[in-house]
Amino acid sequence: MKPKACPEGTALDRRSFLELNSALGIAALGSFAGARAADPADDFVSMSVQTLASGIQARKFSSVEVVQAHLARIAEVNPSINAVPTIADERALREARQADDDLSSGRIRGPLHGVPMTIKDAFDTEAVVTTYGTLGKKSFAPRTDATVVSRLRRAGAILLGKSNTPEFTAMYDTRNPVFGITKNPYDLTKSPGGSSGGAAAIVAACGSPFDIGTDSGGSIRFPAGLCGIAGLKPTLGRVPQTGCIIRPGLGVIDECNHVGPMARFVEDLFPLLEVIAGPDGRDASVVPVELRRPTRVTDMQARQPLRVAFYTDNGFRAADADVKRTVESVASELVLAKLRVEEKRPEALARLPDLYLRVDLADGLDWFRVLMKQCNTAECDPDLAPYLNTKPMSGTDFAELIRNWHLFRTEMLTWMQDYDAVVCPVSTMSSLPSGFNLTDELGVAFYDLYAFNLVGWPVAVVRCGSSDDGMPIGVQIAANPWREDVCLAIAKHLETELGGWKRPAI
Repeated sequence: MKPKACPEGTALDRRSFLELNSALGIAALGSFAGARAADPADDFVSMSVQTLASGIQARKFSSVEVVQAHLARIAEVNPSINAVPTIADERALREARQADDDLSSGRIRGPLHGVPMTIKDAFDTEAVVTTYGTLGKKSFAPRTDATVVSRLRRAGAILLGKSNTPEFTAMYDTRNPVFGITKNPYDLTKSPGGSSGGAAAIVAACGSPFDIGTDSGGSIRFPAGLCGIAGLKPTLGRVPQTGCIIRPGLGVIDECNHVGPMARFVEDLFPLLEVIAGPDGRDASVVPVELRRPTRVTDMQARQPLRVAFYTDNGFRAADADVKRTVESVASELVLAKLRVEEKRPEALARLPDLYLRVDLADGLDWFRVLMKQCNTAECDPDLAPYLNTKPMSGTDFAELIRNWHLFRTEMLTWMQDYDAVVCPVSTMSSLPSGFNLTDELGVAFYDLYAFNLVGWPVAVVRCGSSDDGMPIGVQIAANPWREDVCLAIAKHLETELGGWKRPAI
């Protein structure tokens, strides 16, 4: 599938980027009084969100410089990876100039003042085309932002563009009929994962400091793992889904959907979560539970060691050798850090064959047909079309599914009483080819992802190793409900000791 230019976006190459800068007359940054000229040695595109935010606010460099650098990087890598099909370049540069002017007047909008971002094309973005990956919305420009987008913009973040997603977020690869396929920046023959594959690819490739993903079956964690970045699936009910294509009231699937941040560095995940979390008065599933800081976990560990379980075999498909080696190296590192570590997997995983994807398909994929109708989409992605023939469960079968789901959640929570966290593979395979399709045989490789959607626990992902052919390998760190602090504290330690994100050669 050939990528198509978005009507409201800009297919930004390096030449048009330079012409745009000249037209806007921003190269001299005259409105940013007191700021020094851009230093070519400064690598803005590989900085953390926190470093960018503090540097802009301290006026060590300007928002315009940072936004320019990221737009140039998108122009450089996008022809190869097709991660950001819709680019809001002119608006981003205007907002960056305004951010710099505000700083000159002593005004700071919030903790992300002047920091650029991309947003998964599953979220509404005011006046910026939002397609959800479906043909019926290829020119749709929402009138309002999704809750998470609105909160990030109020905190000062600047939208660069929309990252690619499969149609209605319904694939483990990232491709759709509107924009085509996204590639992995570490190897263009490999998949970046899905459904937040555009987000993971552009963040890994330094085109954006952070993005916001969705996760109803691994869609934050799988791409984060394959692209070697950090990601967080918060506790279900932590972040509003308002303005997301998978939203409250859609059906059983929204009981598994989470919204969370993706960035190159673990240190950025909690500050981003602080911005987007909490009730919005519209998503009734969101609970006002206090966020706990990961630094407090580190202090607690000094008094009472954390208890961690790990496993490499989910009971249905053992992890490939390089994935197994990576998880075992994580366990060894946690032992060195004086955590109490035990190799053990939850017995409840044995229930997964009766639950995997059946929750999503319980209504015969009616939720997908509803979205097609609402979006005026006549034909969906041909790789998804066969699923539309799925028949809904009978009332008896659905009742049995709900019972099994409840038992699974209860048994998992009971098992977790002995642990503070559990470490396991993101997937039993380190990589998959570009354009792959989900099969029954392949599905067991994703059991470790889906299990944590069914229970709604928080899970962080961080790169902790590399495959035999040099691809990133991430691990999952899951914690008890509402304990994002625990998984983030462990993820930060592992990032420090085992390497974390590494810049791709692209």
